[in-house]
Amino acid sequence: MEPTLLQSDVEVLAEGINLVWVLLVSFLIFFMHAGFAMLEAGQVRSKNVANQLTKNLLTWSVGVTVFFLIGVGVDSLVSGGGFAPGFDVGEVNDWVGWLFSAVFAMTAATIVSGAVAGRAKLRAYVAYTFLLAAVIYPVVTGLTWSGGLLSFNGVVFDDFAGGMIVHGMGGIAGLTAAWMLGPRLERYNEDGSANVIPGHSLTFAVLGTLILAFGWYGFNVGTAAEVVSITDEGLALGDFAYVGRVAMTTTIAMACGAMGAGLVAWVKTGKVDTLYVANGLLAGLVGITAIPHASTWWGAFLVGGLAGAQLPLVFGFVENHLQIDDVCAVFPVHGSAGVLGTVLLPVVASPEYMSGVSGTRMDVFVAQVIGVVVIAGWTIAATAAIWGALKAVGQARVTPEHERDGLDVSEHGVDTYPEFGQPDIATDGGSADGIVRTDGGKPNDGQIKMITAIVRPDRLGEIKQSLAEAGAPSLTVTNVSGRGSQPAKKGQWRGEEYTVDLHQKVKIECVVADIPAEEVVTAIREAAETGEPGDGKIFVLPVEAATQVRTGKTGPDAV
Repeated sequence: MEPTLLQSDVEVLAEGINLVWVLLVSFLIFFMHAGFAMLEAGQVRSKNVANQLTKNLLTWSVGVTVFFLIGVGVDSLVSGGGFAPGFDVGEVNDWVGWLFSAVFAMTAATIVSGAVAGRAKLRAYVAYTFLLAAVIYPVVTGLTWSGGLLSFNGVVFDDFAGGMIVHGMGGIAGLTAAWMLGPRLERYNEDGSANVIPGHSLTFAVLGTLILAFGWYGFNVGTAAEVVSITDEGLALGDFAYVGRVAMTTTIAMACGAMGAGLVAWVKTGKVDTLYVANGLLAGLVGITAIPHASTWWGAFLVGGLAGAQLPLVFGFVENHLQIDDVCAVFPVHGSAGVLGTVLLPVVASPEYMSGVSGTRMDVFVAQVIGVVVIAGWTIAATAAIWGALKAVGQARVTPEHERDGLDVSEHGVDTYPEFGQPDIATDGGSADGIVRTDGGKPNDGQIKMITAIVRPDRLGEIKQSLAEAGAPSLTVTNVSGRGSQPAKKGQWRGEEYTVDLHQKVKIECVVADIPAEEVVTAIREAAETGEPGDGKIFVLPVEAATQVRTGKTGPDAV
């Protein structure tokens, strides 16, 4: 007789496999916050990068604790089970299920930060995150995943992994918050035309996109949370019976989203815009997220392609017609794409899926529309009320001065990019190693001279080295922008063209007394020259007086 596993052994094995799987995909979804941080940081100005990163960190930290203490209870209350917070569990392993729910909730919360970038007060954003995690999102999940309270003719609203419940809600919340806050300074002209404000790093944006795409497999595939189940015959596949369909549709929709957005951008502008391709890839993922378990293979092509294609069109409508400053395009990426995929369920649903539904495809469509309308209506009303209240008491938006200075300095007191040039060349105001500073005779006729150079930023490292070798290592460097003989260029951000006539430069100021100014000019010119228009200018000015703060020395001795 062959040995058989005891029933208790089978139950332990099944529970262990399912718990490990849920924990693994929860950690994968958590890693998506790194993607959101990079994606959003890349799409904002360099002076707002630290603020955006801080908001992402606090979204998780504040949101997940509030969801544990309050949000889970509100979810349970709305679904009809009474208020049951996260700490009120029957067994310790029930917290694995709580963590799985929490990472979904925090994804919805962090989407909003990209829409209000560059002008929202940190305290206002944190307050909204608190209320979203405590009430707004839990009401949505209580009505849907937990309660199944939205239906039509016996067909329950279906959202497999949060295409509408998580992403659609987050995108709509972001658009509403951006509308309540108003646009960034100088975003629109008096005639209503829009000005392009490019983000500071396309590299960060694309890196964040790919990290999010990687984590999305945890989002969609991970929702098939039961790997194995127990039957009379022993162990059998649980939700993994259809996990292959989920993985396939997720991958195809992702790819088609990128291609759809790139194609529409090319038709509009004649160029394949990199940021639209990246955002389109995410829109394709959002579009399929509600229905990857039900869609046919061709449905994944259709939903992903349409989700990507609508992105440039919807962003243009939001920007130019609604005149809402959605900095990171969260509505066309998450909001409209989530709505699109959710309502297309009856169009692309497989026969296998429809055989398990107690209604027609029209019944499914109406149920999906009901779900979208209820979630959108609740999200808009709640978000507008919260940001409206914050606005009424003057706590929603930073001052114009702080916005111009950048939120990194005004909200956090930091400069994300404090260094210029290469860090391996140190200047301390003294002599460089092995260099004897000239002091014979009377250089500069005994006067103090200031040499000011406006040069290309990429030549700064060579100039510092050259000045050190010339015995004049002391200098001051400032980031500036200007216009001279260098011709204007055309730039593009999300498919919109703008003119770059003020070019990024660095201003180098070097004050000398015992070093001939001509030698300093020669050192700078030789290091800065590329032979192309825009290499810069060098100016020599007399300095009337100088005083060293520490010693009180004056004149050439102070230099």
